[in-house]
Amino acid sequence: MKAAQHLQFSLTACIAAALLLFSTAALPQTQAAPAKPQAPAAAKKGAPPKATHLLHLSAVKLEDSGWTDQRLMGIVRSAGRLLAQCGVKLERVELVSLAVPPSYLDLATPEGQRALARDYSVARPAVYFVRNTRSSSAFEAESFGRGNTRSRPGLADTVWITLTARDPGIALAHELAHVLMDSGEHSEEPGNLMRDQTTPKNTALTRAQCARLRDTASGNGLLKAVTGARSAR
Repeated sequence: MKAAQHLQFSLTACIAAALLLFSTAALPQTQAAPAKPQAPAAAKKGAPPKATHLLHLSAVKLEDSGWTDQRLMGIVRSAGRLLAQCGVKLERVELVSLAVPPSYLDLATPEGQRALARDYSVARPAVYFVRNTRSSSAFEAESFGRGNTRSRPGLADTVWITLTARDPGIALAHELAHVLMDSGEHSEEPGNLMRDQTTPKNTALTRAQCARLRDTASGNGLLKAVTGARSAR
């Protein structure tokens, strides 16, 4: 495997310079029991709540996968805006361009993903942008938490997204939320980001979901609390 190009920037600098980007992950997901509807964490209109937690994300683009820097940046920015409703600020993105053997360009098996994550390790949480999927389950995007990777810890805290993913910014936010919550649960609530289908109408998170996301991710070292900030409950 060739050496990777490895750069680190604040999100603001990345946006201003229109720099590189990359990432992906996988997680068996279970259907959550219907829950009592809860108020969204933030109104659909208006400014998001003040940031209480910071997210540093590793983004890995596989060369020859078909991803462009501009498209990657747009997807990460979109996902960051959705997570902002929970008081999470995407503060920094670590950008990696990685040359890999052709067999690694597509999602095929967890073993292949584990080999890629092992052969080139980056800080977590990490997103891998790949070409397509050859998996029998044919997920366009998937994520691995900690609870379901005890036998394959090298995949924990990663998201994997294909070039063909629909509504990719929403899909990325959905999968990152699975990782940050360390849960494969889905929601039955209309308009919720964690419904099993990602669509432009499904973007909201409840206060309870946001609290779980912040608390679990902070406990797992995936988010950093802003000094002096108080999370809304």
